Amino acid sequence: MRRAIWLVLDSFGLGAAPDAALFGDEGADTYGHIVAACAQASRGPLRLPNLDQLGLAHAHAQAHGLPAPKLAWPHGCWGHAIEQSAGKDTPSGHWESMGVILHEPFGFFPPGDTAFPAELLAALIREADLPGVLGNCHAPGTEIIARLGAEHMASGKPIVYTSADSVFQIAAHEECFGLQHLYDTCAIARRLCDRWNIGRVIARPFIGTPASGFQRTGNRHDYSLPPPAPTLFDIALEHEREVVGIGKITDIFAHRGISRSVTANGHDALFDATLAAMDTAADGALIATNFVDFDSVYGHRRDVFGYAAALEAFDARLPQLYQVMQAEDLLVLSADHGCDPTWPGSDHTREASPVLAFGRTLTARAIGQRMSFADIGQSLAHHLRLPRLGAGVHFLDEACV
Repeated sequence: MRRAIWLVLDSFGLGAAPDAALFGDEGADTYGHIVAACAQASRGPLRLPNLDQLGLAHAHAQAHGLPAPKLAWPHGCWGHAIEQSAGKDTPSGHWESMGVILHEPFGFFPPGDTAFPAELLAALIREADLPGVLGNCHAPGTEIIARLGAEHMASGKPIVYTSADSVFQIAAHEECFGLQHLYDTCAIARRLCDRWNIGRVIARPFIGTPASGFQRTGNRHDYSLPPPAPTLFDIALEHEREVVGIGKITDIFAHRGISRSVTANGHDALFDATLAAMDTAADGALIATNFVDFDSVYGHRRDVFGYAAALEAFDARLPQLYQVMQAEDLLVLSADHGCDPTWPGSDHTREASPVLAFGRTLTARAIGQRMSFADIGQSLAHHLRLPRLGAGVHFLDEACV
């Protein structure tokens, strides 16, 4: 069978992109700084033997113009890709990877004590029948929930906040406010935010008490703008292929081009769901999984060693995936942006993405710097014998055709 599996290591950048200075991210390096921090810590060096076999360390060295590491030659295709889209956000990185480059940036809410336009909040309060809102600022999610969670429970007012990304986030208590109430409120906010071209509205449910503390749950839901043009997912579905979106993928693509959506929370559950999908996916299928915790749990919270441990746990499971790959399957691993856990602040960083590909018919070699994330989608389309995408150049050799 000839299938494709795309795994997104959300935020796992390989170092500052050529235009990183425009984003305030010159010198950022998610992978490199985690390696350096681990080498200097009592926990010991970062150990990713399976990712290194795919060419991760070689790709990082190549991206920085450094000599190749003293490791065995990779058994996959390895390189790095530069994003062309006008942003460092989740939708831009994913859409470009599937062939749609966003040349105009999303809208953003300015920093300050009143981040959102008064008319936007007034409309949300009126249409969602809310007693008001709390927050209305730029803030890390865990911090603002800890700060305003008790007031939210007492008042019934949801917490609204944003970041340097194009997002309108709404946090509310699953029991006091109600999960469906939160989703309904976010659906209204999604429609209202279209006027400002906001990439995502995100439901951020949490549980707990002021005494015990608050914890976000796995019931997050993203309400994204749809991609402005057909992606590889759309094209695959039009050609009657199975497209399985696991984790955040379905939300990121606004439920477009997905034939089957699988919800899973936590990296182990996401990996299990990927293996299960591979066990049943038909010939010509495309399976896509986003491993979100690298970004949301470790990157944004600037947890260097938590990020390192999550990478090592992911790496340890890769052999399980190899075992269920069919002879003509193609596996591609990449990222959508960076989120350097050593970087100031809590936002994404503009970085190159690793591009690591493996298949039993694939010739192991360096594929160099790719000038767009779209090369990933073009390569998947080429492998699946689908029509060419509107952007990107495939990196596959003819043995994979």
